[in-house]
This record gives sequence, C-alpha cells and structure tokens, in this order.
Amino acid sequence: MRYNQLGNTGLFVSELCLGTMTFGPAEQEGLYHDIAGMDQATADAIIERCLVAGVNFFDTADVYTNGHSERMLGQALKNLGVARKDVVIATKVFNPSGSGPNDRGASRAHIMDSVEASLERLQTDYIDLYQVHASDPVTPLEETLRAFDDLISRGLVRYIGASNWSAWRLAKAQGIAERCSYARFESLQAYYSIAGRDLEREIAPMLTEEKVGLMVWSPLAGGLLSGKFGPGSASEGRRAKFDFPPVDRDRAWACVAAMRPIAEKHGASVATVALAYVLAKPFVTSVITGAKRLDQLEQNLAAVDLRLDDDDDLAALDAASALPPEYPGWMLERTAPTRMPAGAQVVPGASGQGEHA
Repeated sequence: MRYNQLGNTGLFVSELCLGTMTFGPAEQEGLYHDIAGMDQATADAIIERCLVAGVNFFDTADVYTNGHSERMLGQALKNLGVARKDVVIATKVFNPSGSGPNDRGASRAHIMDSVEASLERLQTDYIDLYQVHASDPVTPLEETLRAFDDLISRGLVRYIGASNWSAWRLAKAQGIAERCSYARFESLQAYYSIAGRDLEREIAPMLTEEKVGLMVWSPLAGGLLSGKFGPGSASEGRRAKFDFPPVDRDRAWACVAAMRPIAEKHGASVATVALAYVLAKPFVTSVITGAKRLDQLEQNLAAVDLRLDDDDDLAALDAASALPPEYPGWMLERTAPTRMPAGAQVVPGASGQGEHA
C-alpha cells in the first residue's frame, strides 16, 4: 500500500480508501438504500482486512442509510480496538437529514447541527476530513467556508473537502478562502473511471494547479467495469436497481474489451485492471472502493500491486477510452506547442485531453 499526501497538507492517506455506502440494513429507506445491506459483523471483518492491507482511509456520509453507515463505521473501529490516530475518517454534510427546511444544504445552521450528529454516530471527538457533499445554489460560499473554518478552530474538524463540484466553483472557493484567511478545501471527491474520464478536461488540471487532492468514487462505473457484463447483458448487478452514475454503455463495453487481454496478461481480473488504471493517474490521491463481501474486497486490494506498463498497457487503455475532442481543449492543444521551446513537453493532462492525447 502506498500513501499519498492529501492536497497541500502534511496528512498522508492510503491510495485505496474504503467506502462505507454498503454499511447498513438494505430495508432502511434513504437515498442509497439500494446498495446497502451489510450487518455489523461483516463490516467489522471488512474493515479488519483493510487495516491488515494497510488501508488507513475510510469514507462515509451522514446520508448513507440515514446515518447507519457512520454509526457502523465508528462501532467497527471500536470493536477492533483501533487507535483513533491510526485512521483517517472522512464524512460528508449536505443532503437532507430531516424534513425541516433547514435540514439540508451547506448553510452554517445545517453544518453546525450535522457535525455534532456525525461525531456522535462515529463515536469520535473529531473528523479528519469533513466534506460538503454537493454544490449549494443558495448558500453563499463565504458562509459555508466560515462555518468550516470555525469547526477547524474548535478542533472538531481537521481538514475540509468538497464533493461533486465544478472546477470553477472550487477555484472560486479557494480564492475566497485565501482572501478571508479561511481554511481551504484540500480535496475533491469526484466520479472518475476509464469509461468516464470527463474530469480530465477542466477539473484535473485545476486540482494539479491548486494542489488539491482527488478522491475517486465509483472507479468501476457502478459495477459496469467489473468484467461480469457486456453488450446484451440481461442484468448489470446493482445497476438493475440503482442505475448510477450515468455511463455511455458503448464506451464502457469498449473499455472492458480493451482491458480483458491486459487482465489475462497480468493474471488479474478486469475489475482490478480498471482500478489500477485509475490509480496510475498522477492527479489521483485515493480511490474509494466498496465491497459487500471479502472476495470483492480482495479483488479491489489487488489493484495496488498491479503495475500497468506505460508504453503498452496504459497506452492501449488510454486509446480505447480517449475523450472525444471538445472546445476549448482541442484549441488549447493546437496552440500550446507554439509557446513551448524546442524539445519541451506539455505537462501530462494540462491540455485537458489526457496523457496520450
């Protein structure tokens, strides 16, 4: 297991992060109940295996199974006797936590109410990484940032992050934080997979420029890249009930076809290759993986030991999953060479089109 610096901080997190969206009863109503269904004993066993493998990073959210995910994560760490300083706990705030008009969003009121509830469920005195789960079109960024900064000053939160934000919004927030001397966002949690490389256009270059870490969610595109499915599949696993995130099926199947020979070459599964591909990207800090069973977890953990060849494996996968040209990316790529001295190379990903564009 490798450990990467989180954003521009001195905190190091494992390159694989255990996502706990599966923690909690399947019958529990809520936004993510269709992919839950894990009991406490299974959660304990999965977390224990992760710890043995070197994982020190665990991600949850107050909205996952109406708080059951946070509660089970905290209980598992207590059951296993894990020292608090040895793990990095990330959780999120934004989604509805009640029926009231202020039980949602990134307002100061909701953040202050939610952090106390999350701390209680997690059975901890502080949250390592507190993330705003989505963009709030109503609350001013200054209000959200001031609330987060106050939580850090009080010692309830150590670092802050965002999730599912556009590049311009995160860049604006960083400017406000610098101007007002507030704590800045150190990470962005975003969707990225070999079948969905959209963030390479604007988000990835911005993260690199601003030294913001990237936590990747759904690196298997909701299970489509597991290797179990293909064109004409009658069923696509959990997507039969929870069809998310949106993925171009033709693009996904082309990626799976390109990964199969590489998987055979390395004696690995297609899913492991898909994870290794994301891990190989220089702008990725940690990849969030979830599992309901230990055999699924083992397949995920194997990705840290799989080294894809730059000139063979990665080149083939980049070609199979290349993004179609989009403005202004194609114009930036066209004009960039006129600025570069002879023999110089453009920084990978700076054009927004990927390393092998």
